[in-house]
Amino acid sequence: MDLSILGFGCMRLPTGQDGRIDEDHAARMLRYAVDNGVNYVDTAYPYHNAESEPFLGRALQGGYREKVNLATKLPSWLINSRQDMDRYLDEQLKRLQTDHIDFYLVHGLMRPFWDKLRGLGVAEFLDSALDDGRIKHAGFSFHDELPVFREIVDCYDWTFCQIQYNFMDEQYQAGTEGLKYAAGKGLGVVVMEPLRGGMLSREIPAVSDVWKKEKAKARRSLSEWALRWVWSHPEVTIVLSGMSSCQQMVENVNYASRAVAGPLPQEELDLFEQARSEYEKRIKVPCTGCRYCMPCESGVSIPECFEMYNSGCIFDSPQIAGLNYSIALGGFLDGRPAFASLCQQCGQCREKCPQKIDIPERLKEVAAYFGR
Repeated sequence: MDLSILGFGCMRLPTGQDGRIDEDHAARMLRYAVDNGVNYVDTAYPYHNAESEPFLGRALQGGYREKVNLATKLPSWLINSRQDMDRYLDEQLKRLQTDHIDFYLVHGLMRPFWDKLRGLGVAEFLDSALDDGRIKHAGFSFHDELPVFREIVDCYDWTFCQIQYNFMDEQYQAGTEGLKYAAGKGLGVVVMEPLRGGMLSREIPAVSDVWKKEKAKARRSLSEWALRWVWSHPEVTIVLSGMSSCQQMVENVNYASRAVAGPLPQEELDLFEQARSEYEKRIKVPCTGCRYCMPCESGVSIPECFEMYNSGCIFDSPQIAGLNYSIALGGFLDGRPAFASLCQQCGQCREKCPQKIDIPERLKEVAAYFGR
């Protein structure tokens, strides 16, 4: 299909003082994007406290629905039966004021969700929804490790998948290997978080200086550099950007119009390596994620605590990292929080750590940084 390389993500729409979507502003953004060639619009059942889908249903009236490929997602964590799958899809069709979803994803797959949904008959559900025309293409979005990704890719005749990918996350979750694996199986690949939730757009002096060097002949914003890196991968079909203002919308449309297919020149790849090195110098805790410290008797998810802490420090983004920390470790899956503040200072993890990290002391830093 002729899909735009820039997709409009509807998770970070502009909001008013009441925290709800500023519909006038968001609708102007959406229609500007579509009028300027963006034809892939991505939302999900829970975005903006479940208001994103109904907003799109209203904003795509007046002929705009026919101009876009609409993507939304089955809320995996809310599914407890085969009947739930049909019920949520039918509700989403009503919320979006449409008779079909062009690209329907099973949302946020991780091992627990995948095992449960597979047992409940998600393959049969997708086959049925494709057969009756409620969805046109089936895919999944992913948040786990590479072996799980490979398994999911191989378990169904997917059209596409959605993964997190940017120049700082080449080895994160599915990563480059997963990107190539999916594309090699014939799947389209939609990339989310190309700017790491906006973190790669933040001005960090040492990093910004890399791009300002004389040999960086092209003068681009931090956002354009990061997007250009993702677009340079031939396996990538669409890059989603969750834009929050008209200015961001206009800038990203311009970046997409200037994007050139094919690999980056070596001198630009060298700049990305230098930028990555500057970011990595800001790492606070040298945790490798080996998980020898786990399980923690107090319920702390130790590697994830350090990952979120490092992320906030690397990108000088405590607010964004704090939101990710709350979502990832707040007990979303099992009702059991795993925050650093739960540490009882037993010291067992310290003895197991190959990096000789004083884990209990460093968890105090994490708890102080995030306030829990």
